[in-house]
Amino acid sequence: MLTEVTATRYVTPLREGGSLPGIVEADNFGTYVMKFTGAGQGRKTLVAEVICGELGRRLGLRVPELVTIQLDPVIGLAEPDQEVQELLKASGGLNLGMDYLPGSIGFDPLAYQVDPAEAGKIVWFDALINNVDRSWRNPNMLVWHGDVWLIDHGATMIWHHNWPGAQASAAKPYNASDHVLAPFGPDIAAAAAELAPLVTEQLLAEVTAEVPDEWLVDEPGFDTTDALRRAYAAPLLARAATIHERISMDAPTKTKPSQAPGWLTEHLAPWPHPTKKDRAEKAAAEQAGSDLAGTAQSSKDGGR
Repeated sequence: MLTEVTATRYVTPLREGGSLPGIVEADNFGTYVMKFTGAGQGRKTLVAEVICGELGRRLGLRVPELVTIQLDPVIGLAEPDQEVQELLKASGGLNLGMDYLPGSIGFDPLAYQVDPAEAGKIVWFDALINNVDRSWRNPNMLVWHGDVWLIDHGATMIWHHNWPGAQASAAKPYNASDHVLAPFGPDIAAAAAELAPLVTEQLLAEVTAEVPDEWLVDEPGFDTTDALRRAYAAPLLARAATIHERISMDAPTKTKPSQAPGWLTEHLAPWPHPTKKDRAEKAAAEQAGSDLAGTAQSSKDGGR
């Protein structure tokens, strides 16, 4: 299991992320980017972060260390932002932390070069986990001490949002045309030859075992958490063998909307992201406009 720490101080929210992660200090004197169970995307996002982050690390890719963090919501009482207060109150208990990389900056493909071998490994890995969120729109990579680090794997393994259709979903190809590393000539064949043999049942069992039981319980269709862990491992094992044959890479679709799921695309816009209250007010206003238009049309028809 992941190392467990306890949050001792809530430092500040990170408003770049769709789930409003925050920087916290912990009782092991570490500083972490904390992702919350009470965020709108729910605990499945944290499950994906653990499985894919730990898998990436075992494949030799740079992923910040992950820990679980016990949170007592009272540590955020001094936080003035009401949205943050509500998030902390909804997230008491076990949450996820990612090692904070001080001084790191976001990856910019115009400022940094990535060699074809490393680019190939990252593209192949993203194809394996079906990562829809490492595009030129939102690279989700940091540069720290001159090296590229991979972050934010919550929008992966999309099939786990619909288990009955998981097998069909996991069999789909991967379009890397918009991948942020596509311009660097990724050597996908070499990456597959090196990494695919490493993705074994044993490795996936180790990775899925890192997920806390409490994030897996009560999943419809699964009697035990071990059964759910096996369900997570099966598509990854199958994809590892052949996904390199089904990666397409054409010209980037600069004017095409993101193919990420709806809950993610609404958070790709600059801050502030829409809140549940904003969406409710917008829906009410649209409904009111529709009702008014209907009333006007009825009056018009009645006057004929």
